[in-house]
Amino acid sequence: MESTWWAVARSEEVTGDRPLSVDIGDRPVVLWRDLNGQARALEDRCPHRRAPLSLGCIRKEGWIQCGYHGWSYDGETGRVREIPNLKNEQRFSAVYRAERFAVHEAAGFVRISQDTEARPPQTAAIDMPLSGTVHVALDHDRYLAALFDEPGLLLSIVGVHFTTYLMSELHQQDGQLVMERSCQWKRPHWPAAFSSDYPLTLNSSTEPMTGETALLLRDRDFRELLSVRLAPVPAGRGVTAVRWRAVRGADLPKLAGRVLRWLNPIKVHATVDGAALRTLKPTASVVFDDLRRALYPSPAQSVA
Repeated sequence: MESTWWAVARSEEVTGDRPLSVDIGDRPVVLWRDLNGQARALEDRCPHRRAPLSLGCIRKEGWIQCGYHGWSYDGETGRVREIPNLKNEQRFSAVYRAERFAVHEAAGFVRISQDTEARPPQTAAIDMPLSGTVHVALDHDRYLAALFDEPGLLLSIVGVHFTTYLMSELHQQDGQLVMERSCQWKRPHWPAAFSSDYPLTLNSSTEPMTGETALLLRDRDFRELLSVRLAPVPAGRGVTAVRWRAVRGADLPKLAGRVLRWLNPIKVHATVDGAALRTLKPTASVVFDDLRRALYPSPAQSVA
């Protein structure tokens, strides 16, 4: 869907020093910041000879310059602003422009949409200082299926074991797909064949088109231990680019607080255990497919 907003970069990845190349499916996009620090996004192809704009540079005017023949474009309109040896701007036809994407920056992510009139997404303004970017050799749909069926294949939280038991089944709520998973602390006697003690829960809320997911780990006293936001985006050649941000809870219990404060509390995996993935039984992912089809009756396309 053209109006879909994709979190294609973390804010700190987009600078005014050099262009950043990202993908949405097989669609290349270039990001940079202009003179005012505003993030800009154009198709990563120069309209002149289709060379990648990301191989060029950012000029002092805040324009992006193609490295092949030096054509320069502004990010606000995508129009060509200067051509070497042709200085009269009035001679530049409006035909010479790079395709522009709408840009919205909030909560440490830069999101873009093909629809330049798309309404900006509603995002929680929470500071998440922990962050990272990984590229996983798994396509977007399979990545989301694994996230619903076995999140432990995709990420690790120190000291926490994700179980297969759900406190609430995946369901639709206010346009998001939400569920709650039972979790345990990893202890010396773990694993046991069965246990009735699940002192932790992992709440997830997923945007059904993009798969952008908010995760919240809580203890049995409903104290928030860790908040995570995963932003998986389909990239070229069947790869999924995953940007993530996280923040520790403010009211951590003593023992868990020591573990989560002293150690890096989360790891988002760049590789997935292929053998475990092959034998993974589809569970919540089946419900996810049904709910997504109900919300989007026409076939969902990652890229228009």
